[in-house]
Formats: sequence, C-alpha cells, structure tokens
Amino acid sequence: MATTRKKTTRPRRFSKEKAGELFEILAQERPDPKTELDFVNPYTLVVAVALSAQATDVGVNKATKKLFQIADTPEKMLALGEEGVAEHIKTIGLWRNKAKNVVALSQMILDEFDGEVPQTREDLVKLPGVGRKTANVVLNEAFGQPTIAVDTHIFRVSNRTGLAPGKNPDQVEEGLEKVTPEPYRKGAHHWLILHGRYVCVARKPKCWTCAIEHLCKFKDKTPDPETTAKPAKSSLGPKAPKT
Repeated sequence: MATTRKKTTRPRRFSKEKAGELFEILAQERPDPKTELDFVNPYTLVVAVALSAQATDVGVNKATKKLFQIADTPEKMLALGEEGVAEHIKTIGLWRNKAKNVVALSQMILDEFDGEVPQTREDLVKLPGVGRKTANVVLNEAFGQPTIAVDTHIFRVSNRTGLAPGKNPDQVEEGLEKVTPEPYRKGAHHWLILHGRYVCVARKPKCWTCAIEHLCKFKDKTPDPETTAKPAKSSLGPKAPKT
C-alpha cells in the first residue's frame, strides 16, 4: 500500500497590519536608518556594495577609505587600473575578482550609460559584479526608491520572526513587498538589516533586548543571561557528612 506524504506548508507571513506595528517600533528605535557603507556618490556606492559580497561593511570601509579619495568616478577608477584597485582592496575576500569587476563596471558605466549610474534595476544588474541585491541597495540608498535587498540578515530576521518566511531571498523579498505598508517601504531594508546585525544575530539572538520580541514567532527565544546565570559554587568546600 502506497504511503502518502504530508504536505509541508510554509509558515504564514505577518498581516500588513502586524508588519506595520513591527516597522513602527523599529522606526522609533532608528528614525533615520542608513547604510553603514561609506560612499561619496552613487558610483562609489555601487563599488562599495559590490565589494561587500562575503565581506563586512567595516572591512569594506577600511579598504575604500583611500581608494575613494583618489578614484571617486569611473574615469579615475579606470586610470587606476585593475592592479591599482587590487592594491587597495587586498584586505577583503575575493579581491582579485572584485578588482576585475570594479574596472569592468566602470568601463560599462562610461560606454553604455554616459558615465552615470543607471537608475533602474534592469540596467544595474547588467554591470559586472552587480546582482539583484546590490541593485536594490543602490536604488534605495542613492535614488530613494522603496526597494528591499534581501541579504543574510534580512533573510534570517524575516524567517525567524515570521514577518515574511521564504526558502530563498526571492521568496522573502516577494513576501516583504506584500506585507510592508507604504510608509515603511523606504526604510524597511535598513531597519531589518540593522536589527539582524545587532539584535537578531545568527547564533544567539538577543531576545531579551528585542523591542519586537512580543511580535516574533521564534519559539526558542534566548533568555536574559543575567537572570539565568547559574549560582556561584560555594567556596566553603563540601559539607561534612552527618554522623
């Protein structure tokens, strides 16, 4: 007799009303959220975000501090050349391939977009080293478009809280687009990233400090370590046996 497998259904995402409550709280905590990548114009933002793949924002900022002082336009970056770019970014992961992409995207911006960073996702993803996530970050931060770039932090927070569960970044992005109320769409990307980076961290989320803990569907919430600390062992040694 054949056995039938039970269907596994994805957890239901938040309602728009509940999502609005969540974002309202995050907005109160960080009224003016911004990327933590340093940049001076849309072009340097494209470069910085492309470099940030498999690297920390802190590490990218250290690498680009001097780079952007001497090459903040596609023309200057091309003049620096692949080897020159590589010398500045050797401290971050995949630096050889990233140096090639930075030079190649700079050339394409000059050749196909008259030296200006394109303002549509379709054009941005044509640039070497620029995927959907990078394009969404640039559209949001540089051009004020209400896009949501699903990185590891947003993916984790969306699934862990139940805000917009999904098996992959595209599913999570689609879910967030549906539940995020209009007033919060511009800042949603940053609020979720920062919440994941500093509160809803990967290994042990800091649930006891979380302002949205009461809305979160995560079952294994981390207790406050101060209230769950084990009592100190007695320094008086073992008790004497009863006689």
